[in-house]
Amino acid sequence: MKSERVSFLNTRGVRLAARLDLPSRHTPKAWVLFAHCFTCSKEFKAAVNIGKTLARAGFGVLRFDFTGLGESEGEFSDTNLTSNIDDVISAVRFLEAHYAAPQILIGHSFCGIAMLKAARSVPSSVAVVTIATPSDPKHVLEHFGENRTRIESEGDAEVQVLGHRVRIKRQFIDDVMAAEVQADLRDLGKALLILHAPGDEVIGIDHAAQLFAHARHPKSFITLDSADHLLSDRYDAAYAGAVIATWVSRYLTPATHQEVASGSDDAKSLAPSIESTALSAHFL
Repeated sequence: MKSERVSFLNTRGVRLAARLDLPSRHTPKAWVLFAHCFTCSKEFKAAVNIGKTLARAGFGVLRFDFTGLGESEGEFSDTNLTSNIDDVISAVRFLEAHYAAPQILIGHSFCGIAMLKAARSVPSSVAVVTIATPSDPKHVLEHFGENRTRIESEGDAEVQVLGHRVRIKRQFIDDVMAAEVQADLRDLGKALLILHAPGDEVIGIDHAAQLFAHARHPKSFITLDSADHLLSDRYDAAYAGAVIATWVSRYLTPATHQEVASGSDDAKSLAPSIESTALSAHFL
């Protein structure tokens, strides 16, 4: 595979940094848009390893830094769930203009909600994947602890989330409190894959069950066994990427589906990995 740095402007004129993970020997069979976990970046281990795995399977992947994170411009304290959705749509428009419209949307943790809510505005997408995603956007507020009261009374405060210290403003809380995801799941109109680890100590497995219950078919749920919330083990992230590559092939166009089934060299190289770990996944 190969990797390229790119950037694009969101609707507010903020330049967002991104990276393309590409197959080394052929045009991508389909494009994937990946949204990293809350307060993380496109260079976070899980994002990198999942992107590489999908690229080796023949997909083109765009992973980008949300406003104010990683190498992107802007202030994180001015962002919220609504602005995250806007960043996702801006990334979609970039792919449409310069490469091809994305068919697969992947969101990790809180940003899985952004992908679910953005999906209906991305007609090219046929499948959505959530990784360790909460069933309620308000879950993120639990990580603010006693600082939530300070944010609500004083307007802002610094909080630590997933090892990152960030400044949160009252507007973030107000935006999350007004959001819900059940309608987005009910009216998704696309295939949904939910990936979650039973031992996730940040967002419990019950959230995956709630997402699955509210979504309509076609929907799938796969446990990630002993993985942690951040998929910090390279094996867990690569496994997730390999499962996504196999699962999504059923929902691509007939021509693409045939290509995946026959197997490119990159896709074939993943087969032993998938087979050797298949018994550790539970499919519903």
